[in-house]
Amino acid sequence: MGTLSSRLLPLEYSKQSPGSCDCRKRKRSLECQCDNESDEDLENLLNTPRRKKLKSTSKYIYQTLFLNGENSDINICALGQEWKLHKIYLCQSGYFSSMFCGSWRESTMNVIELEIPDHNIDAEALQVAFGSLYRDDVLIKPSRVISILAAACMLQLDGLIQQCGETMKETINVQTVCGYSSAASVYGLDTVKKKCLEWLLNNLMTHQSVDLFKELSISMMKQLISSPDLLVMQVEMDVYTALKKWMFLQLVPSWNGSLKQLLSEADGWFSKRRKDLDNRIAFLDCEQGSQFMPVFRHLRLQYIISDLASARIVERDTIIPSEWLSSIYKQQWLTMLRAEQDNDTGPQEINTNELESNSMRCGRKLTKDGDYCWRWTGFNFGFDLLVTYTNRYIIFKRNTLNQPCSGSVSLQPHRNIAFRLRLVSFDNDGKVICSRTSGYQILSLEKDQEQVVMNLDSRLLLFPLYICCNFLYTSSDRRADGEARQDAHEN
Repeated sequence: MGTLSSRLLPLEYSKQSPGSCDCRKRKRSLECQCDNESDEDLENLLNTPRRKKLKSTSKYIYQTLFLNGENSDINICALGQEWKLHKIYLCQSGYFSSMFCGSWRESTMNVIELEIPDHNIDAEALQVAFGSLYRDDVLIKPSRVISILAAACMLQLDGLIQQCGETMKETINVQTVCGYSSAASVYGLDTVKKKCLEWLLNNLMTHQSVDLFKELSISMMKQLISSPDLLVMQVEMDVYTALKKWMFLQLVPSWNGSLKQLLSEADGWFSKRRKDLDNRIAFLDCEQGSQFMPVFRHLRLQYIISDLASARIVERDTIIPSEWLSSIYKQQWLTMLRAEQDNDTGPQEINTNELESNSMRCGRKLTKDGDYCWRWTGFNFGFDLLVTYTNRYIIFKRNTLNQPCSGSVSLQPHRNIAFRLRLVSFDNDGKVICSRTSGYQILSLEKDQEQVVMNLDSRLLLFPLYICCNFLYTSSDRRADGEARQDAHEN
């Protein structure tokens, strides 16, 4: 017979319990670690938390008390809907707290009919507003935020109002900005209103839109055009062109063409109006156009007529009254004489009010990193300013003799310029993701001298990059201003 392929274990070994070990055979002076390790494992097992999702109290309250209406002690009726609610939860609302805790007859009623005077409030908004009293958080869609805000304001739900405001600020874009701005004015959300204004100042000229032009009210456009913070692309003439397109869409809101077609359509429409008026009066002076006069008054016409081609277009359009232009022509002529004959070397100090109300607004879009050099069109009283972007530097140069210039240049040894330089990058929704400003400064340059005005951190450079500038090339003539005011008073 063959032998067994495995051998029998000694009796002592076979009788060991499953938890025993060979440490028993060692000398007593050697401490066994097995029992300690087992104890530690057991301790860890008992003290390690195990995550298991339970139904939260908030979710239970929302489901049971709000959605199912269990143990309800009051019914609220509005807009054809009925909600079975609870006074103790409704008292979180200032509206209901005053109703239940005062001497109003509703304090003893079990059914209350709510009058909803605000057309922005619908049943769905009330559902969200009432539900917010029974849960910790509320999901608000941008498409519903104005209705929910209206309901929250009526019911005096401060937490929900704040959440609506945050949702609005996070979702401002070309589709929502005008609606949000109007709602913020109605319901007193000043921070939202400010954010909408900032968005419009940054995007009106940089990201033009037919739909946006249609939605912008006269009062809002007046506020934008008058602002020194309007981010202008190219020059002031482009602001005039944008206003012409906007005014056309205000008058013909049914037009549904593309942005590329808009200017030619507007020019054609105003050309027909000129013929109807026999070129006798400017469009802003006629009944149809007079409503837009407050907006066009904030154009900085002195920087439009300083360019011959632009001046010819404005004269041809006959939108702006001739007396406005005549006044500006006179003003600019006297300014030129001061610069040439009175040795006006430019601004001597920072005058913030003067800069904000009368500075030249211009801008440029840099699509990608590289080397750029340009000048903005227009006669600037002999100051030929060249702007260069290279190696993350922005450089101003007073060109006198080094490079050709289409106009005359000043040969004064020194010329001053007051300026503010801003750089901005946007995301796809037009929100600022990177910005930098130089603040208002005075720069003195000799003939053909150049000066670095901004050194950019490469970590903050995001393209396309928008460069916007405010400039004053001459000092203000207080004597001339005083005479002009006296003439106006006498007339």
